[in-house]
Amino acid sequence: MSATRQRPFRRLLTTTVCLAGATALVTGCTSNTPDAPAAASGAAAGGAVSANDDAGDKVTIGFSAPAADHGWMSGITNAARAAAEKYPDVDLQVAEGTNDVSTQISQVETFINDKVDAIVLLPFDGAALTPVALKAMEAGIPVINVDREFDSPFAARATVLGDNYGMGVSAGTYVCSQLGGKPDSVVAEIAGIDSLPLTQDRSKGFADALADCGLKVNNRVAAEFTVESGEEAASNLLQAAPKIDAIWNHDDDQGVGVLAAINNAGRNEFFMVGGAGSANAMRSIKAGDSVLKATVIYPSTQAADGVRLARLLGQGKSLSDLSEVEIPKQIVLNAPVVTADNVDQYLGSAFES
Repeated sequence: MSATRQRPFRRLLTTTVCLAGATALVTGCTSNTPDAPAAASGAAAGGAVSANDDAGDKVTIGFSAPAADHGWMSGITNAARAAAEKYPDVDLQVAEGTNDVSTQISQVETFINDKVDAIVLLPFDGAALTPVALKAMEAGIPVINVDREFDSPFAARATVLGDNYGMGVSAGTYVCSQLGGKPDSVVAEIAGIDSLPLTQDRSKGFADALADCGLKVNNRVAAEFTVESGEEAASNLLQAAPKIDAIWNHDDDQGVGVLAAINNAGRNEFFMVGGAGSANAMRSIKAGDSVLKATVIYPSTQAADGVRLARLLGQGKSLSDLSEVEIPKQIVLNAPVVTADNVDQYLGSAFES
């Protein structure tokens, strides 16, 4: 790492505040020291004991993401805004969503020129946005990389990722739990865009989990994460497979079309597992009104987590109840299975597809 890249990030007025001895802000200035007791930190009885939620210095955060042309992507920006609104000390500057790489690079350059305190960036193309992310880091502005990774480890101070392989493992493990002991079961898979590494990771995790209980994918088709492609792929699958015991569909947005094809075909001899965790999929699981019995979450709250991390970085704090020294370099989120038994736990944070 170059000396430039090692330059400490601007800490707003942290140093000045600490020297002034403002007692109410001392915890924020010395975030790597043990947390103060709940009462001293202002936490209500039964609430969080960490002082990280206490108001601190104002932090201006630039946020850029691809266009909200997909339920999950729309959920990303909505969750980021909602997270920022919970903190009066956060000023979130949201650039218009775009799938044009040049436009997104320009948005980040504007954030740099405006000297924001941090940038949360879900790049349309991680490789293409790497140079401008490096430029921000070299300017002393920490970048939080969300979902699609940059090419360089120096382009982000922290990265928040979903777990695509883990999604497949979770879906396969659930299928095994329902079909275990039935080695002749027919398992089908409706993937997303096959050329994407995320799709390949999901499929590998699914196959690995099925292998653990002696099952395999008997029929597989691929869609394109859209309603229309999901309906077409599912129609082809149902025509090719006269009997199915379980289906894993990678994505709940395309799942709208998948369920339409299933209804049109009048098929219900199997159960289905979804992917990503949309609100309408969860409502259907809760109502028990279709073959969809579970879905696997790929959190649409990743950018919201990025906003929280950016706020802590801007205020010189750490994840004090998790990590003693500074914000972790990378956070990989879990991919839990949502069923009728636990759907209420996840429905509130789900996205609409």
